[in-house]
Amino acid sequence: MNVELHNIRDFEVVPEECTDYIGKYVRSIQYKVDSERATEECLVYLSTTCNLKKDGRDAWVFDIDDTLLSTIPYYKNNLYGGNKLNVSDLEDWMSKGKSPALEYSLQLFNDLKSRGIQIILISTRREYLRSVTIDNLVNVGYHGWAGLILRDSANELVSVAKYKSDARKQLIKNGYRIWGIVGDQYSSFEAPPSSTRGFKLPNPMYYVA
Repeated sequence: MNVELHNIRDFEVVPEECTDYIGKYVRSIQYKVDSERATEECLVYLSTTCNLKKDGRDAWVFDIDDTLLSTIPYYKNNLYGGNKLNVSDLEDWMSKGKSPALEYSLQLFNDLKSRGIQIILISTRREYLRSVTIDNLVNVGYHGWAGLILRDSANELVSVAKYKSDARKQLIKNGYRIWGIVGDQYSSFEAPPSSTRGFKLPNPMYYVA
């Protein structure tokens, strides 16, 4: 809970006494309910607050991992964050393109697309994973995004918050109006320029700054 409230930050591994609880949570109905509620709030916000211009410049930003695609199958074999992250091992798993879709995120993605909103994906995945990431997204039902931004050698050493902030700055410079951001990490929407609203999906397995 305190991870989700952003009280606990910068941890490398989940404490041993918490791994069993986290494993049960991410496999539970409550995890799905919490995810559904977050996406429902996006639609409430859209219906009550957003004055969409419908000129091809209304945009919404999504993260990918544990926002559109789930890495729970990977973390299941790594004590749900209890083992220290091995980036090469995680990327090897990603390269197989087997990440399942998050059900309610897929529904939200399609709803936004049906409203004419341009969907931009900003991920910390590295550029060499572009092809397999596209295939994985398409194979589980994601189609028609307007942009996919991945990390390259020019921004690998900056923080995730700065990398994503710089990407949003470029989108705004290109004329997009970012109405919302959905991510499982606060670094997806903390740094300026932000959107009108940020929506946090549950993820107690790891922390990315």
